[in-house]
Amino acid sequence: MNYNTVGTERQQDFTFWSTDFMESNSSTVVVTGFGPFRQYLVNSSWEAVKELSKRGLGNNVDLRIMQLPVAYQKAKEQVFKIWTTLQPLLTVHVGLASAAKGLIILEQCGKNKGYQEMDACGFLPEGACCMLDGPEKIESTINMKTLWKSISVEGIGIIFSRDAGR
Repeated sequence: MNYNTVGTERQQDFTFWSTDFMESNSSTVVVTGFGPFRQYLVNSSWEAVKELSKRGLGNNVDLRIMQLPVAYQKAKEQVFKIWTTLQPLLTVHVGLASAAKGLIILEQCGKNKGYQEMDACGFLPEGACCMLDGPEKIESTINMKTLWKSISVEGIGIIFSRDAGR
């Protein structure tokens, strides 16, 4: 995937907080961004994803983009639907990190617990947990540290993280 196409023109704040890869013959790649939340009436994660869509990922890739709501339950349902209906080869979730100006953060895993803030609908998950019976974390099958070492984007810092925002 050519990460040079994500955010280089606008230098917005976003974080790749979760990716997953599926053993598949599919050529579909799904990239999601998030909708409005709090003071972010235009979420830069969605703007970056729309820009990527304009540029594409090459002729052999069926790129699909989707805006996820900043709502725990609705986002979970839509991600489940992505995997069951589109059965993509790869899914990349692009999120906003307000403290990360001009920075791309490659997240190795998503965490299940520690969600202390209400979503856009005013909902806080029970036990501050996305999935009550879910695993502590979900690791990407892509080695983000290796990816981090092999890419660069002029004018934008790129870091590797194992502590996705919540």
